[in-house]
Amino acid sequence: MNVRKILASCVIALAAFAPQFARAVDVKVVPAAKGVEVWFVEDHTVPVVTMSASIPAGSVYDPRGKEGLAAMAAALMDEGAGKMNSDAYHTALGNKAIQLSASPSRDYTVVRVVTLAENAKEAFQLLGLAIARPRFDPDAIQRIRAQMIESIKQEEQDPPTVAGKAFSRLFFANHPYAHPVGGDIDTLSAITQNDLRQFAHAHWVRGGMKVAVSGDIDEATLKTLLGAAFDALPATRPAPPPNVARLGAPGVHVVPMPVPQPTIEFGLPGILRADKDFIPAYVANYILGGGGFSSQLMKEVREKRGLTYGIDTDLNTYSKAGVFVGQVATKKESVKQTIDVIRQVMSNFVDKGASTAELTDAKTYLTGSFPLAFDSNTGIAAQLNAFQRVGLAPDYIVKRNDMIEAVTHDDIKRVAKRLFNPAKMTIVVAGGITDAKAPAKSAP
Repeated sequence: MNVRKILASCVIALAAFAPQFARAVDVKVVPAAKGVEVWFVEDHTVPVVTMSASIPAGSVYDPRGKEGLAAMAAALMDEGAGKMNSDAYHTALGNKAIQLSASPSRDYTVVRVVTLAENAKEAFQLLGLAIARPRFDPDAIQRIRAQMIESIKQEEQDPPTVAGKAFSRLFFANHPYAHPVGGDIDTLSAITQNDLRQFAHAHWVRGGMKVAVSGDIDEATLKTLLGAAFDALPATRPAPPPNVARLGAPGVHVVPMPVPQPTIEFGLPGILRADKDFIPAYVANYILGGGGFSSQLMKEVREKRGLTYGIDTDLNTYSKAGVFVGQVATKKESVKQTIDVIRQVMSNFVDKGASTAELTDAKTYLTGSFPLAFDSNTGIAAQLNAFQRVGLAPDYIVKRNDMIEAVTHDDIKRVAKRLFNPAKMTIVVAGGITDAKAPAKSAP
């Protein structure tokens, strides 16, 4: 039996298990401080507690000229708090084997804590101290700034990263989503200690905070720990980000790089998570480009023509926009052909939709693989928090697979026509095009 058949068998087995799994993950909504939404799964299988909290402190809130502020603040969250400097704070975490991290994204900064149940009190206290009383010491700022700038310098030599950043700049134009989450060298250099303090005061707040907890803890104890972590924060809520005025910059845009294998990033306006067509679009994306070796793009671009090792697409959803985006790397002399094939596959998908086998296989995989995201307390907290960020209800975990099973051929054709117009694609090539018969514009 080959690898693909083995994987298919595993997914089919998981699909049969999925309904029992959904009932087993009992999501409770826990009353918490004003402004905080808390989902909780009690699980005493292992003595571990995991929390994932999203605070309204994403890069969309970066002031103009200070892009990267949210990311720098997140990187400094565990670099000292209250009376403890960076060394003392890390020692306190290490002595109790507490893992604490903060990851900035477009709309939120996601804070994760993983701790042994016996150390949960100390973990949530240290978290509360970090968010409510950050130090932002000058030496820590200097060190984190230097690390971030060095990372940007390395990214400037990486075609996939260059393509992704250029795509965002073009696609979102003057909206804050256009700039890199981590900022750039000039804007990071302009950020001051006062900027960091003001940002934390305005955005490390309870208003709009979304929290998911899973693990070896009861509800009463959790309420006490949440109070220790978040009650000292302001109950304010930041103003919502601006609406997106325009999405996309159709055409081919080239970022010259001296590399033998350019990266192509391509995309179209997507769909918001609350849209009634999101689930059909999610299934359609899997069939078109998100399904690995089973996707139409992989079959046409890699298997039939050998133009790449891999091609992948996704539906990214932010609070103010959705984006259908894909990426592929190929030889310089194959760039134009690869773009042509992508356009043709998309055009065919719009015209014909999916075959019965493609739709059946997509449903089997998407429903059968769903339990894998919940294979640990860390996975449960992370997945539930992701659902919270896009505005889903706690019972989504129970309803989700039925919604996928309900998708029809007509649904796929409808969303394909709505979303996948190849003539409107924004295409960025990080590298170069040897056979550039089609006009190409230089990306900013």
